[in-house]
Amino acid sequence: MLEARIKEQARALGFELVGIAPAAPADNFDRLREWLDQGFAGEMDYMHEHAQARQHPSSILPGVRSVVMLGMNYHPADAGETEPSAAKACAAQGFGKVARYARGEDYHKILRDRLNQLLCWLQGEVPHCRGRGVVDTAPLLERDFARRAGLGWLGKNTMLLNKELGSYLFLAALLLDLELRPDPAHETAHCGTCTACLDACPTQAFVGPGVLDARRCISYLTIELKGSIPLPLREPMADWLFGCDICQEVCPWNDKAPAGREQAFQARSDLDAVNLVELFGLSPEEFRARFRGTALTRAKRRGLLRNAAVVLGNQGDPRALPALERALHDEEPLVREAAEWAIYRIRNREDNLHAPS
Repeated sequence: MLEARIKEQARALGFELVGIAPAAPADNFDRLREWLDQGFAGEMDYMHEHAQARQHPSSILPGVRSVVMLGMNYHPADAGETEPSAAKACAAQGFGKVARYARGEDYHKILRDRLNQLLCWLQGEVPHCRGRGVVDTAPLLERDFARRAGLGWLGKNTMLLNKELGSYLFLAALLLDLELRPDPAHETAHCGTCTACLDACPTQAFVGPGVLDARRCISYLTIELKGSIPLPLREPMADWLFGCDICQEVCPWNDKAPAGREQAFQARSDLDAVNLVELFGLSPEEFRARFRGTALTRAKRRGLLRNAAVVLGNQGDPRALPALERALHDEEPLVREAAEWAIYRIRNREDNLHAPS
């Protein structure tokens, strides 16, 4: 049976999860439009520009009939710890935290390569079939189709959850013009009365279960937002330099999930916790070389230095002042403003510490 062979080949390529969904209109398209109308996408204009295209996968592949949904586990060995060792060291040592998905190689390239291999194999089995592999840059509501393909349910933190693997999952899709037998959709949710993810968010980004106001999300603030981070949200960012894992760290379904097998996603030693002062000493060329091949390039140099300054301001260590003072002369106004804020925070904290009681 072709469906069984596709799944066998996908697992051989490193995908722990694979299921087949019919190519039909996305289940939550109307919810997406409502979410956009409420302004929750913030500055993510591409969400508005390509909103209509997300209604049906035929916008990506005309004539599509089936969607093979795939999931690859990137769960690290320390993800079950509420406070891993690198995170403990951040505040005292001037380091910033990076979301776990970004600590290894850029997942886009890895998943696209595997999707291309899977499609190449399939076209050897079924000559003349057409297909297209997509990760998360195409206008597809991946989690909708992942649920429809039986891979899991949508948690209250909007992430796809799987009973065995939790939520540390990269999703990918292979759109095909073949009529394949679909898998049963995952019709039940297993979050119950748990609200750990909603309660733990330091910026209160969840409007309610399954509804995220991206404008308050630390991942959005450190990656998608191009301007200055709003003042009330800087302190709640704490030590997060790039992305955030809090709503996944507290999820009970991740407690016993196995570690991922893909070596490309294993954390680089310099990304487990990033030395923030060092970043301000890198030239633009050195900066590009340091983060080449990782997801951190998405925030660009100005975004990462803005984030680094905010984290240093939150930590309040006066040893960071020389680096921040140099940043006052950076060519990027965004970096200068964040550095000025951080310097004020650190000096104000020092003044308070030494003020007479």
